[in-house]
Amino acid sequence: MKTVVLFLSLFFYLFLPLAFAVDVAPRIGDREIIESLAELKEGQRALNQRLDDLTSSTDRRFDDMNKRFDDVNKRFDDMNKRFDDMNRRFDTLQATLWLFISIVSIILGAMGKILWEHQKQLTAIHIVLETHAIKKQGGVPAARG
Repeated sequence: MKTVVLFLSLFFYLFLPLAFAVDVAPRIGDREIIESLAELKEGQRALNQRLDDLTSSTDRRFDDMNKRFDDVNKRFDDMNKRFDDMNRRFDTLQATLWLFISIVSIILGAMGKILWEHQKQLTAIHIVLETHAIKKQGGVPAARG
């Protein structure tokens, strides 16, 4: 029992002053509330103005960036046109080169055919002349090697 009384007295001694430690807030008047609301509304307007300014400056920056991208796109279009022109020139050059190679091949083939036919004729003439020479000498033709 003594412990219970001791415990309760200790409890009241420690926690009872805390119950009386609460201060009562002074009463705020209507005028102070209205002034506070007016200040809040002014702050809200200023904040809205700053947001509007920020939005407009951001929009201007994006418009500037879009203009720059348009300029870059025009440059790329110009480069694409130049590459297309170069491709056409290379196509023309390639066609000209193939035409030149074809003409040279035809000329070389014709010259080879002419030389081949001429060589055959010369060989035939050479054989005939050797045969006539051998007949005049009355001998056997020499072996060719």
